[in-house]
Amino acid sequence: MATIGEALAAAQSQIDRQDAQYLLANLTGSSRAFLLAHSERDLSGQQAAQFAKHVAARATGVPVAQILGSREFYGRNFAVNEHVLIPRPETEILVEQALVRFSGNKWLKIAVLPCVLDLGTGSGAIAVTLALELPDAKVTALDQSLDALRIAEQNAHTLGASVTFIVSDWYRALTDKKFDLIVANPPYIAAHDPHLSQGDLRFEPHMALTDDSVDGLASIRCIITGAKALLHDGGWLMFEHGFDQAERCRALLAQNGFAAIASVSDLSGIPRVTIGQHLPLSSTTV
Repeated sequence: MATIGEALAAAQSQIDRQDAQYLLANLTGSSRAFLLAHSERDLSGQQAAQFAKHVAARATGVPVAQILGSREFYGRNFAVNEHVLIPRPETEILVEQALVRFSGNKWLKIAVLPCVLDLGTGSGAIAVTLALELPDAKVTALDQSLDALRIAEQNAHTLGASVTFIVSDWYRALTDKKFDLIVANPPYIAAHDPHLSQGDLRFEPHMALTDDSVDGLASIRCIITGAKALLHDGGWLMFEHGFDQAERCRALLAQNGFAAIASVSDLSGIPRVTIGQHLPLSSTTV
């Protein structure tokens, strides 16, 4: 029988120290601080065996979120697996920017319930979060992957969110619908970027990471060019992109007639989300 300290010491010879602590804390229902303060406590045989399996999986590169089957996003736990992109902290910027624009409904003269569209929803993290944070909004989420939509639907059910899920390759399945906000975390890694064959990205769905375009912007171009036909006047488009793509994304929005164009940086000062507003031709930039 191994103690907490012995199990962590053995694990840290194979994987990152913080990963080992996080995996064991989750398995035992304890905090990392508790583990460090009670390193002499024994693990049960079942706990030791399960921890060894988790460490072995992480040692091969499997992401911690996939090992545990969940990842926190905006204060809620979302189920994840190999079919969906693991939610990341920088994607919370999309949620924050959406909430700012819906605050008091001052950004639009909305006579009916505001409508939100989440493109490439994956785990449903963005759509479900917006549905819960904006209970008066009608949220629709699209993904071309049935496997991804199953996870998204599971998360919506578990967290009690009302979201309409549709199988679609971007806007293809939409016809006469109009939205006040379109959000997306599309694939944006360039086809030959070496990061695709490194670290956790090796285990995430290829189609959620890259559209195999040379500059990584093919999906973003598709999203921008199709958005205006689906946005109400005054509606907003916002999407996540790569660390070095903000300038090109702003240019694409400008070329397609969007106004109030801006990029929002993460806590490290890296532009991660770019935003544009669809205004009638007779309007001026706000």
